[in-house]
Amino acid sequence: MIKAPKRHYFGTDGIRGKANQSPVTAEIALKVGMAAGAFFRRGNHRHRVVIAKDTRLSGYLIEPALTAGFVAVGMDVILVGPMPTPAVAMLVKSLRADLGVMISASHNPYDDNGIKLFGPDGYKLSDEDEMQIEALMAGDLDDYRVVGDRLGRAKRLEDAPGRYIEYVKATFPKDMRLDGMKVVLDCANGAAYRVAPVVLWELGAEVISIGVKPDGTNINKDCGSTHPAPLQAAVREHGADLGIALDGDADRLIMCDEEGELVDGDQLLAMVTSMMHKRGQLKGGGVVSTVMANLGFEDYIKQLGLALHRTAVGDRYVMQKMRESGCNIGGEPSGHIILSDHTTTGDGLLAALQVLAMVRYQQAESQLQAQTGALRPFIPVPQTLINIPTRDLDEKGKKALENKVEDVSQLFGERGMVVMRPSGTEPLVRVMLQCKDAGLFEEGIKAVRKAAGLA
Repeated sequence: MIKAPKRHYFGTDGIRGKANQSPVTAEIALKVGMAAGAFFRRGNHRHRVVIAKDTRLSGYLIEPALTAGFVAVGMDVILVGPMPTPAVAMLVKSLRADLGVMISASHNPYDDNGIKLFGPDGYKLSDEDEMQIEALMAGDLDDYRVVGDRLGRAKRLEDAPGRYIEYVKATFPKDMRLDGMKVVLDCANGAAYRVAPVVLWELGAEVISIGVKPDGTNINKDCGSTHPAPLQAAVREHGADLGIALDGDADRLIMCDEEGELVDGDQLLAMVTSMMHKRGQLKGGGVVSTVMANLGFEDYIKQLGLALHRTAVGDRYVMQKMRESGCNIGGEPSGHIILSDHTTTGDGLLAALQVLAMVRYQQAESQLQAQTGALRPFIPVPQTLINIPTRDLDEKGKKALENKVEDVSQLFGERGMVVMRPSGTEPLVRVMLQCKDAGLFEEGIKAVRKAAGLA
């Protein structure tokens, strides 16, 4: 099993938890602002940080606390309001900022929130950087306070949405349009509700938008990539060509075909990888995914003569491996897809545009008779994910579960895979099972559920 280093506040994707409870409180956010500001305060220039958020009510709690922390250590703050996480990565570089912050709990319910940090290069921070920031938070931050005219200032950047819209549109092929294509777009009442419909419409698509009326408490509620039923129903109702669902901070997506059948991240990643390979755009001789990637996906990639590099769960680990291996595409089954020729992190809207471009290419080349085939290039191996609340497991129970997972892994052998890992975003232990033998697959599921007390 691949594990990330243990940290006190930071998980697999920043700091996350129940809003107004540790570690997502105003007090801790203030410390994060001061510590991260101190860590990135290098040189004698006027330092600046970009802060965005999704549409959660608690953003009003976390945003001013972070702002105060950065201002206290001499950083100017640029506030952009509700914007997708990948927009932060883009704006940090565009505005020559020293740091970027996204206030979001991604696909979690509205009463959670979190803090994601980006360095001046637009990449999410490494484990080592996060651990150094935690060390600063544990020390005496008074040493980093400034006074007088050295205090930072805060201002709002009104044209941030327009900047991101033009940036994403520029990744779409210049000689291509979406005219004649009807698309249902679910923005999860989240960070992309203002920008995503505009991008698709300006590229020529007929857009039926849902999940675009955030009220502070409805982000991800019965909508978005984690609750796709409304998307599927809307595609069938409107006779759309396909559907796109983003999550709360729009760094990942899932799609569905014209029949409303879902297409997960593995299939989307396989489709884009194969087309990039065919068009001579693929770098590094392969693709990066995580330990959760489907074995059918792995077999498909190998059939293309390419390598699959697996990492720990989390799109920043995918990005790190992409940089190490030279690959320019990577992703996760959950729908994080990173195209490093365009961006430094997962971007659901940008990835959707590349999928739409691939569908257009295939339609033009008449190589596939049906769109359904275009969106599903491989047959997946049976796979399931069992979520086990950590409160239901004492130390003895955890050990018993670990032993059973090892037993099932040996039972599957080379025909399958079992991965057990703690969630980095929720109080859960996740056990993923997949196996090419249907009988062994069912046997393994029953054994794990019984060991977890779920049978």
